[in-house]
Amino acid sequence: MNTVLLKNNEEDLIKASDMIRSGQIVGIPTETVYGLGADASNENAVRGIFSAKGRPADNPLIVHLADFSHASEYTSYIPEIAEKLAEKFCPGPLTMVLPKNEKIPMVTSGGLDTVGIRVPSHPVMHRIIELSGCPIAAPSANTSGYPSPTSASHVMNDMNGKISAVVDGGDSKYGVESTVISFDNENTARILRPGCITREMLLEVCENVIIDRAILNEVSAGEKVSSPGMKYKHYSPKADIIMAEASAEKLAEYVKLHDGENVYSLVYTGDEKYFPHRCLSYGADSVQQAHMLFAKLRELDESGAEKVYVRAPSAEGVGLAVYNRLIRAAGFEVIKL
Repeated sequence: MNTVLLKNNEEDLIKASDMIRSGQIVGIPTETVYGLGADASNENAVRGIFSAKGRPADNPLIVHLADFSHASEYTSYIPEIAEKLAEKFCPGPLTMVLPKNEKIPMVTSGGLDTVGIRVPSHPVMHRIIELSGCPIAAPSANTSGYPSPTSASHVMNDMNGKISAVVDGGDSKYGVESTVISFDNENTARILRPGCITREMLLEVCENVIIDRAILNEVSAGEKVSSPGMKYKHYSPKADIIMAEASAEKLAEYVKLHDGENVYSLVYTGDEKYFPHRCLSYGADSVQQAHMLFAKLRELDESGAEKVYVRAPSAEGVGLAVYNRLIRAAGFEVIKL
């Protein structure tokens, strides 16, 4: 397959929309990461997403809509709390897991009776949904298990020859996937995957917000999951990632003792002075780290890194999303110094 690189103009967005409507797969920018977009109601197109990514069939896909008012077309029940959250956070990087109806095939929902609904704020993704007239299933546009793509070049590196086109909409704003929540009851939201919509932000609308244990703990192989990224080793480069809860000084001492030709460090911006050799930085605070993380993990592979010690981010606020991605990239290998 010849994968075409499309521009961010109306003519090319119409082309991308026509492709999706005809059952093809297109890499599309969103404000979180780039997604592999296909008609969520077309079973063959959705199977093509799983095939292109090498994604396990029980890992559900998120369905993207132009407006939350369209959610009733694809769900059987929307709690009042979901409507209130949509008023505050949609469009934006929030996905809500709701009971699905028959318009969403089981292949899209990973065999579950629920579906994640999101209204993206990126103008390119939003326009393609409008032009195609389709609900668009769009998991991250990377090879399954590899760091998510935050630029069109990342998507081309992973998907060239596997999908019809990639739309270049510039670098992603947030850099980590959307926050995914479900509802325990009318007053309680459960975070299944953290993102840039934080627990503290959700508490402005919800009485209770629970952080699911699977965010920081490994899920058993046979267990069904309600959200993408909860189950399998995820977000990981080819290099062996080891996360370290440590000060810059302590981590530098540890790396010096375990140094080698292809051993690298990924640290906070400003920590570089402690790491004179084979060191990359990924931001000075949680927001910067979220934006830069996946690009830096890919850069480490390009540098030939075989083992990478990563200084763990804060697990508060947006930092929880970064910590979640890193602990999964590390296969839950964490050292505390």
